[in-house]
Amino acid sequence: MRLSTGARLTARTIVLAYLGVLVALPVAVILWRSFGEGIGAFVASVTTPAAISAFNLSLLIVAIVVPVNVVFGITVALALVRGRFPGRAALQAVVDLPFAVSPIVVGVALILLWGVGGWFGGVEALGFRVIFGLPGMVLATIFVTMPFVVREVEPVLHEIGEEQEQAAATLGASGWQTFWRITLPAIRWGLTYGIVLTIARSLGEFGAVIMVSSGFPGVSQTLTLLVHGRYLDDHNTFGAYSAATLLMGMAIVALALMTLLDRKRSTR
Repeated sequence: MRLSTGARLTARTIVLAYLGVLVALPVAVILWRSFGEGIGAFVASVTTPAAISAFNLSLLIVAIVVPVNVVFGITVALALVRGRFPGRAALQAVVDLPFAVSPIVVGVALILLWGVGGWFGGVEALGFRVIFGLPGMVLATIFVTMPFVVREVEPVLHEIGEEQEQAAATLGASGWQTFWRITLPAIRWGLTYGIVLTIARSLGEFGAVIMVSSGFPGVSQTLTLLVHGRYLDDHNTFGAYSAATLLMGMAIVALALMTLLDRKRSTR
């Protein structure tokens, strides 16, 4: 169906206005509030000990979550694509579970499992604290980011098929040799794209993390919790906007990497 010039212009105007109200305007307000007192004040706000600790903790969680999800994601994707076993449909559903379950529910479930009186709450008696500590925050983030690597690698495995892997096995290659020399190079772009998505979601996760974190500055406060704490608890609006701008800048870098990788993947 061909639209008239007026209809196309009207549709574009509506779309641009919609995006402007929902995306451009909030971003502009955040930037204006962050730099309204000058760049020096912004730098001072994001370099406080609490902000630096929150930044480092966010990066530490990402550094733990990404390798775990890479190993899990590749293993599950290979099992779903190459394997035929009872319960395969159930595994497919479990992989998509984080998309359907609220992060708040994830946090509550972790408290019921690992909190005092939970199924595995006895580990605290051994000096290993999960809830209100780094392990609980890592578990919550792993759960909400679990599907990304799987769902990015799975279609690539379908696309490349099994011919090259079977040929390598025929020539005497072991399973590990086939994986490192055939499978991994073939899925590298999908895997990288999934890693970028995992990083972006890990940095911005709030609902599940706040349930299993004490939220104490310098102890178990990520950047998202820092924004929440400054805005609601400390009533430090400028500091909250500054931390949000720092978090937004990290998200923009992740988005730029996603766009670049998507273009490279499409050209190949």
